[in-house]
Amino acid sequence: MTITYDRFSVKNAFCKQTFILSVIAVTFFFCLAADALAKSSGKSPSQPVFKKVPVSERPSFEDDLEFVHLAEAIRGSVAYYQKMPSSKQFSFGKDAFSADHLIRSLKRFLAFIEKKPSKKELSTFIDQYYQVYAYMKNSAVNRVLFTGYYEPLLHGSLNQTVAFRYPVYSRPADLVTFEKSDLSGKSNGNIGIGRYSGNTIVPYYTRQQIEEKGFSEINASPIAWINDPVSLFFLQIQGSGKISLENGNMINVHYRISNGHPYKSIGKYLIDQKKLSKEKVSMQSIREYLNAHPDEVDEIFNYNPKYIFFETVGKGPVGCFNIELTPGRSLALDRQVAPAGALVFVHAQKPKLDKSGKISSWVLFSRFLLNQDTGSAIKGSGRADIFWGNGNYAELAAGYMKHPGQLYFLVLKPEQLRNCVIQPSK
Repeated sequence: MTITYDRFSVKNAFCKQTFILSVIAVTFFFCLAADALAKSSGKSPSQPVFKKVPVSERPSFEDDLEFVHLAEAIRGSVAYYQKMPSSKQFSFGKDAFSADHLIRSLKRFLAFIEKKPSKKELSTFIDQYYQVYAYMKNSAVNRVLFTGYYEPLLHGSLNQTVAFRYPVYSRPADLVTFEKSDLSGKSNGNIGIGRYSGNTIVPYYTRQQIEEKGFSEINASPIAWINDPVSLFFLQIQGSGKISLENGNMINVHYRISNGHPYKSIGKYLIDQKKLSKEKVSMQSIREYLNAHPDEVDEIFNYNPKYIFFETVGKGPVGCFNIELTPGRSLALDRQVAPAGALVFVHAQKPKLDKSGKISSWVLFSRFLLNQDTGSAIKGSGRADIFWGNGNYAELAAGYMKHPGQLYFLVLKPEQLRNCVIQPSK
């Protein structure tokens, strides 16, 4: 969210909240799936605790991909840590590590994977040099609901035409942000969004009000015009995407800021209205329903008052920590409970496609990723959102992924820091 997100959140002053905008699967049905996980476990709602995992209880470390893109993601997190004071602390439960420690931890791991180790060598290396953490509940690793998000491709024009008439708005000039505070005047760290009405700040316009006012009344310039309102809505859900223009050029658009209203899932709305079943709801089924019922589109979209404004950038999707996301190697976690930029290991499920490009089954996989994003739908220690990139596979994985798995954090052991000689990476 992202995503980011809202998902791809406000830069600098407050982090990108990938709006999953976290995310497609996330935003549509994560609450429902999380409920199902909790009920199926039959366990008490006690809060998971971030703890060190004993070597005897660690997973078998292996990775289903080549390490080249993992190296890119690691370098992104290293660059993030290098921008802050070396003594800045990051919490891993009761333990805390400095930015300098995490830089050395990632560089040591990067230097090792560049040797293309075997599965056995990888596990031996981690057991010897790294501490492993996880959220534990009832003496077991807490189950995590994994969903996904991706970067959609839209078709547009720099000029409004009969075919291209749906605007991708930039930040409105009359939208203001402010720091919320309690009655004593002390800031609580939260950012508010609104607009001036006389001498008073009032909520910014809702989605419905923005759509009804239209381009001539909204104090925002369109970045581009899109030919499909459904694709534009999903762009707002994802928070980032590419627009292929009529003139042959391609532009990248990213979440700039939202209108400040809460996100409400249209997937849940369609289920409540008995238009789609809970079992079959997905990004794809929602799109199919909207395309088949164009007369209902406005009503369904307006159920979600949140609206996203964008900006153009010269690079691909950027997460909430201003790190460029790496497909299949970046994920979004709740930034309130998970250390930013951290190296993560997951056990989850991914889709397997048949020759026609459709999902034939879901298969188990293990992989190292980096915590480089967040999302408004990504709350607590039991949620994770994988960035899949762009293309058909990414869209299917993002649209249908809602599977339980396990998640671990890796940090170089403090006693290994003195002996950590980092070879320059390639």
